[in-house]
Amino acid sequence: MKTIDVENGPKGLPAIVQGCMRMPALTVDEAARVIRNAYDLGVTFFDHATCYGKNGEAETRFGDAFLKTGIRREDVFLQSKCAIYPERSVFDWSRESVLKAVDEILTRLRTDYLDALLLHRPDLLFDPEEVAQTFDILYASGKVRHFGVSNLAPMQIELLKKYLNRPLVFNQLQFSLEQSQLVDQALYVNNKTTEMSVSRDCGLLDYCRLHGITIQAWSPLQYGFFQGVFIDAPQFPQLNGALEMVGRKYGLSKTATAIAWILRHPAKMQVVVGTMTPERLKDICTACNVVLEREDWYELYLASGKFLP
Repeated sequence: MKTIDVENGPKGLPAIVQGCMRMPALTVDEAARVIRNAYDLGVTFFDHATCYGKNGEAETRFGDAFLKTGIRREDVFLQSKCAIYPERSVFDWSRESVLKAVDEILTRLRTDYLDALLLHRPDLLFDPEEVAQTFDILYASGKVRHFGVSNLAPMQIELLKKYLNRPLVFNQLQFSLEQSQLVDQALYVNNKTTEMSVSRDCGLLDYCRLHGITIQAWSPLQYGFFQGVFIDAPQFPQLNGALEMVGRKYGLSKTATAIAWILRHPAKMQVVVGTMTPERLKDICTACNVVLEREDWYELYLASGKFLP
């Protein structure tokens, strides 16, 4: 398993992260097999969120299943995200809300600490001083060891950093061959002939690299906003043709080739994959065995509908 070192945080983390959003669909025994399979493949990092399943059901299923795996708590990295409340139609970073959420997460996961807590999408009413105080409470209590955010823009992070006493080490963002806006604007900068020159994230990729924040790419195989997987989708014949041809060169499936495309970027991202199928995760992990040549990376990028200006 390929590993990465977070500049201001934990070292030796797996490049592939097991996302647990789909775990509520499994029985406890099935979930235990998913966890054990990931662990045996070197995928020891598990990503959760309070909104995955009704009433945190994904975390509950994981907590019950983990007890059956025989894996020691200290041998895995548990991350969860909080602040999305669909039943209230709000995002909430208030101290009371975050502290309550963490206690509930720990209960559901059957652990006494999180390796990382991410604030899940920006609360438009967040008070950075209050967030800093909340993080201090969680860190001092031993309930959370590292902190991060999800889908946060550079200036929002800067505002937080003004008050925080410990670094933000992760930013979870959508990134894939089809949803490649993290890299698009830099290619088309100052070009009025294409909409791809429009900055949609204010230089977020370069910002994270400058400040030692590891990007975790979510939905690495999806197109649109959870519209489906582009692998073998009839809407993407050119991209799938390129994935097949490049994959054949490296001995990879189309799925693994799409993951290898993300891992090739020098930003040293992690990739969050949500499959609950052990053989599929095993296939995805083969992406860690190769480094795409520059020409192959660009070939895939162009096949996804981009062009060189």
